[in-house]
Amino acid sequence: MNLKAIATAIPEVLVLEPRVFGDDRGFFFESFNSKAFEAATGLKREFVQDNHSRSVRNVLRGLHYQIQHPQGKLVRVVAGEVFDVAVDLRKSSPTFGKWVGAMLSAENKRQLWVPEGFAHGFVVTSESAEFLYKTTDYWYPEHERSLAWNDPALGIQWPLAGGEPVLAAKDAAGKRLPDAEVFA
Repeated sequence: MNLKAIATAIPEVLVLEPRVFGDDRGFFFESFNSKAFEAATGLKREFVQDNHSRSVRNVLRGLHYQIQHPQGKLVRVVAGEVFDVAVDLRKSSPTFGKWVGAMLSAENKRQLWVPEGFAHGFVVTSESAEFLYKTTDYWYPEHERSLAWNDPALGIQWPLAGGEPVLAAKDAAGKRLPDAEVFA
């Protein structure tokens, strides 16, 4: 199999490990294959948009979600390293308000599947990082929401390199879980 799915503490969030072929010339792997994704995860998803960002150390992006047109995200790092987080915002879920995190790097080539109904964010732990992600729906800015990265109700253990993270204005204004719009 060219793709291995590893369960996390929240069963719907998966760490994906591709099979990497390497030798003294370098390496090769399939970064995405729809059939392999479905076989490894049991999920059939159509990805409609690819995004690419670059950030420097201690930049924290998130925790983002779309209250309408929710997006599933398949995320990976192609340069550097990040700590990636998914927060369950499905009120009817037994893991509502819980989070899982994974180190993703260009070196480990791991990916994280973040399902619809979750907030997503990451902090850069290397000098810089380039982050790629596929989404199952388009970006609708009018439906985008930000959950507070430092909400004590969540208790996310961000590996910050001294001090506060560097945030966008919308992320600094993120809402705490009790005040946030969530999914049924």
